[in-house]
Amino acid sequence: MQLIDGKAVSAAVKEEIAAEVQQLLAEGRKRPHLVAILVGHDGGSEAYVAGKVRDCADCGFKSTLIRFDDDVTEETLLAEVNRLNQDADVDGFIVQLPLPRHISEQKITEAIDYRKDVDGFHPVNVGRVSLGLPGFVSATPAGILELIKRYQIETAGKHVVVIGRSNIVGKPVANLLMQKGYPGNASVTVVHSYSNDIRAQCLSADIIICALGKPGFLTADMVREGVVVIDVGTTRVPANDTKSGFRLKGDVDFNGVAPKCSYITPVPGGVGLMTRVSLMQNTLLAGKKSLYP
Repeated sequence: MQLIDGKAVSAAVKEEIAAEVQQLLAEGRKRPHLVAILVGHDGGSEAYVAGKVRDCADCGFKSTLIRFDDDVTEETLLAEVNRLNQDADVDGFIVQLPLPRHISEQKITEAIDYRKDVDGFHPVNVGRVSLGLPGFVSATPAGILELIKRYQIETAGKHVVVIGRSNIVGKPVANLLMQKGYPGNASVTVVHSYSNDIRAQCLSADIIICALGKPGFLTADMVREGVVVIDVGTTRVPANDTKSGFRLKGDVDFNGVAPKCSYITPVPGGVGLMTRVSLMQNTLLAGKKSLYP
């Protein structure tokens, strides 16, 4: 069993990005600029955005954090999105989700200029990527594919089971792994809460991507020897032995499943860090105008 080390891979990717930024500056081009909009004071969102700001510094990007209280109106938020769309210095920006219930996440997402949509959530990017055209790939699926590439895990002709059908992870990663090229050319099965044969499907899988949001869902009796397991779950569970009073737990029963795996991602230290660094990769693409000149 080999651990897929998201921490080491993300550090390597950030070094590569930083070197490319230095090259851009040496050529007289502008420093890529990422803006994050944070609404309210959700603890998870606060930590995640703070991590993104640190990542920007590591990569040599300019970053700006814009805060609104959770009673901000939808109209005010849309006006800020429009302002950033028009700002030539801003290469990419994100609106951190979730948003307060009185604001339509879909309306905000669709208001973002798809050429600055470094989260990869805009329907134009989702559609282009699903057709195999250039577009911003949403961060978690991009991070999963980066790990597969860095560890040279074979995907062609393999049976991949994706557990979960979210628009953010399940659907796009399934689509990407079906496409021609590497990582891709896989036979992909998507199972979800209404599937009645999840265990049987998992037992036939060469690669399992677990993105259900249910801690410890995938157990040893659901996997075969030599399987590759990618755990996307990051649920906070209470813990008496940590300073914060909680710990992150994945969707995989790691202690039970790991001995049967050829490769497995830990939680934390796996996909989560790659999600953040994929946003940095998208920001670099936006800064270079690589996808949408």
